[in-house]
Amino acid sequence: MVKYDLDQITHDDILNGKMLLVDKPLKWTSFDVVKYIRKSLVSKFKIKRIKVGHAGTLDPLATGLLIICIGKQTKKISEYQNQLKTYTGKFKLGETTPSFDGETEVNEVFNYDHIEELDLKNMSKKFIGKKMQKPPIFSAIKKDGKRMYEYARENKKIEIQEREIQIHEFNIINFSSPYVEFHIKCSKGTYIRSIANDYGEKLNSGSYLFELRRVNIGDYSVLNALKIE
Repeated sequence: MVKYDLDQITHDDILNGKMLLVDKPLKWTSFDVVKYIRKSLVSKFKIKRIKVGHAGTLDPLATGLLIICIGKQTKKISEYQNQLKTYTGKFKLGETTPSFDGETEVNEVFNYDHIEELDLKNMSKKFIGKKMQKPPIFSAIKKDGKRMYEYARENKKIEIQEREIQIHEFNIINFSSPYVEFHIKCSKGTYIRSIANDYGEKLNSGSYLFELRRVNIGDYSVLNALKIE
């Protein structure tokens, strides 16, 4: 696949639409990337407005592949979103957080001395297939017109509806206690943070998502993605 940087984008690309693969940096939101690219293109072409959107949010503490759609390509966002996603990362055993990742402080500590690498591999197999998953309360899902993370920050308890997801692959790559390195291929709408939390619970311990990187969306690879620099 050909890499395009912003300097190579032409006015015709703006008129006809363009898709870019971007490697989202740590601590940037997906919308930060959208704003950066929109501002860059508006400045370059001296135009007032241009449509720019992304096809699938990555949390600020995650890195990796983000599909950016420009102009008429924004009509294909749902098409890109529906493709399978592949992630690598690490869980940290023995601790949980309210957000299921490192965005919030540890709220509970558990023993994990009983967990062996074979236990990790056997448990990962039980996650394969179609499952019902409860999203984290610290998520951008809307309930009654309000983002769930807003309820969470107000310490309000709300009912979270489970959603059907599908995990196609879940492999344990390495175990260096307390860190579990994984590779997961899954459907749209899957929260890896929820997998981290559920995984620890089923191991009679706790865990949270320590590190996450999206490496593929369908056949698109982060190896072909542009760095923000």
